[in-house]
Amino acid sequence: MTAYLIARNTFREAARDRMLVAALGAGAALLAATQLLSPLALGEGLRLTVDLGLTGITFIGLTLILLVGTSMVAKEIDKRTIYNLLARPVSRRSYLVGKWAGLSATLWIMAVAMGLALSFLLVLRGHAQQVPSVLQAVYLAGLELTVVTAIAVLFSAISTPVLSALYTLALFLVGQWSYDLRGFAAKFPPAIAGACDLTASVVPNLPVFNMRTLAADGVTASGIHIAIATAYACVYCAGALALATAALETRDFK
Repeated sequence: MTAYLIARNTFREAARDRMLVAALGAGAALLAATQLLSPLALGEGLRLTVDLGLTGITFIGLTLILLVGTSMVAKEIDKRTIYNLLARPVSRRSYLVGKWAGLSATLWIMAVAMGLALSFLLVLRGHAQQVPSVLQAVYLAGLELTVVTAIAVLFSAISTPVLSALYTLALFLVGQWSYDLRGFAAKFPPAIAGACDLTASVVPNLPVFNMRTLAADGVTASGIHIAIATAYACVYCAGALALATAALETRDFK
């Protein structure tokens, strides 16, 4: 219940700061831009609409995480509001889980709203057959943002907002290239190859959430892939939040 109350307050803060409204406005502008650019796409207007629409969900969500998620804990430490909160019967684990859940809920609302808008646009253009694959891609994008949010909360618990944003962005970028990193490892000497393999294992395996190309072709992912991606997101988030809790437990707020 405590984590739920913190999550609700975090969501309300995001709504009060109009972050969600700004994200939805940016998404609407992006979808409108795809329609203006479609005539220039040389017959690939549908692919452009789907690809940019889904990419927009990821990068608008990432922007929100970098602006809000990486400073959530550090901001309350600087303002000393966390002292009053943790002085109550609130565990640090519940506090972090609540922060993560509140921001994740905001991102999911943004992702679902943009996904439904994109689906509606495809139906209006006579491409209703693309909708199932688009909705799957939106779900996976939401999982991806949930994982990145957990990473942001972890770094926010142990570092300053600026460094947290840089670390989160770095892990996001490296995570996007985790498959390539394993491929490069085979071309390096054993010591470097081992380091590359270790890095690829630690960073989030974000390509598992990327089905933009499949969605642009109207191809749906298998149920097994969706289940594995969901389980992976749950495990990675749990691990990141456990590390964040352990880090916050070492800090003295008395």
